[in-house]
Amino acid sequence: MEYMGIERDRLHMSWVSSAEATKFIDVVTQVTEAVRALGPNKHFVKQQAKVA
Repeated sequence: MEYMGIERDRLHMSWVSSAEATKFIDVVTQVTEAVRALGPNKHFVKQQAKVA
């Protein structure tokens, strides 16, 4: 992923059973907070068009 310009902390894999709704919510919350803390990925931010 790093080769493609995606930081290691932007990808998370976790095994959650369909019976573990609480764990799913916790995992999603943790990953969302971690990615938001990283801010926008510099490689995939669209540049604003310059007005002449």
